[in-house]
Amino acid sequence: MKYIWGCLLLFFLISCESDSTNRNPYLQEVNFRFDLNLNLPLYNDLNNIGNPVYVGNNGVGTRGAFVMRTGLDTFFAFEASCPNHTPNSCSTMTIDGQNVTCSCEDFTYSLFTGQQLNRPDDGTRYYDLLFYRATQSGNVVTISN
Repeated sequence: MKYIWGCLLLFFLISCESDSTNRNPYLQEVNFRFDLNLNLPLYNDLNNIGNPVYVGNNGVGTRGAFVMRTGLDTFFAFEASCPNHTPNSCSTMTIDGQNVTCSCEDFTYSLFTGQQLNRPDDGTRYYDLLFYRATQSGNVVTISN
């Protein structure tokens, strides 16, 4: 009986994956916290659903973050560096309506879902936008990682 329990325990230990996250290997994990005051003209677009804002302050993500109100009380924040290659001179994406575009490969991503919209069908693993936490308290939206 001890042999059976020992085998079961060994099986469960071997089947556990040591890496509990499946984050992007191209983008470094950066810890930050940044508050956006919705009363300031700079972040006025966030008072309406579907208007993204680029936050390029030092210490916010790798290359900044895109923040967008996606519902009455819901905000999404994503890394501004293209998730499908290491950060370089062309990897900071630009806002195109409610999407963002990487000028390196012309990859387009939705700011409502973070998904890549024009994913090539070439068998290569492509990553969606790196998600950051965005919480609202009164007139302040806090983005963090």
